[in-house]
Amino acid sequence: MNNVVIGQYVPGHSFLYKMDPRSKIIALILFMISTFILNNVFHILALLVGVLLIVRFGGVPVGRILKGLKPIMVLLTFTFVFQILFVNTGSLLYQFELIYTKENIILASLIFVIYYITKRWINGGLLYFLFTIGIIITIFHLYPVGTKIGGSLIQIYDDGVKGAFFIMIRLVIIVTLSTLLTMTTKPTDLTLGLERLMKPMQIIHINSEEIAMIISIALRYIPTLLDEANKIMLAQASRGVDFNEGKFKDKIMQIISLLVPMFIISFKRSEELADAMEARNFVPGQKRTRLHVLTWKLIDSIVVFSGAITIFISIWVVTLS
Repeated sequence: MNNVVIGQYVPGHSFLYKMDPRSKIIALILFMISTFILNNVFHILALLVGVLLIVRFGGVPVGRILKGLKPIMVLLTFTFVFQILFVNTGSLLYQFELIYTKENIILASLIFVIYYITKRWINGGLLYFLFTIGIIITIFHLYPVGTKIGGSLIQIYDDGVKGAFFIMIRLVIIVTLSTLLTMTTKPTDLTLGLERLMKPMQIIHINSEEIAMIISIALRYIPTLLDEANKIMLAQASRGVDFNEGKFKDKIMQIISLLVPMFIISFKRSEELADAMEARNFVPGQKRTRLHVLTWKLIDSIVVFSGAITIFISIWVVTLS
């Protein structure tokens, strides 16, 4: 939970911080559309390089971006393995056979038991798990000791490898762009920008102010609720509760012991927020003045124009390929 950075604002002085939130939201949408238009791994890799340049010159700590990618590492790993193993089109790159015997099955089971016992003391749980799986696959492939009782042929094709890298890069771009938006935009500015962009929706009787406020509050309280969850988990751990061990029934009870206080804290926070808004004479739907007025600058036009150019280039390279 400490790795979630979406919704956290980090002060800075780069051009990203000086931009109008409306231009950043529009540019975010344009760049995301480009990621879904591109269908070649080399083209989307070039887009990733462009996003990394924005991070570099935008004054955003790269460590924060990498920290924000940690929660999706399991999804990225699963996607990569799934694409490689189950996409059987294109040219065959490599194949190998896994041979199952009683001896290597017992040895692989013993290694997995050792992993299960020692994982609590090893940092980098995902890497340790992948390392254990690699050892087990090596045993089935290189050490077929005993009488063969079964086997399977693993084939890796170039389309699977390209598709795996393509999907991973696309997810990294989307998460990085979303993180950039929330890390360089204050929640109040983000609310005002969303409200201004959704203003035309009032023609069909949709209140843009309320929608923008709901989105802003949700983004604002993501890190707050995660901090509260960490405190509750530490408090439960001090009382002997281990969220990583136990039977399935015990884990359900442990999750309930976490969810119940989380719901109570959420309701308490919502009541405090409602009282604060009422004390400031906030009335939904009523016109009110603004302390901060949004101003569209030259840099905003340049960034939005760059996003539009990116879409046109994406469509052009797709039509040529």
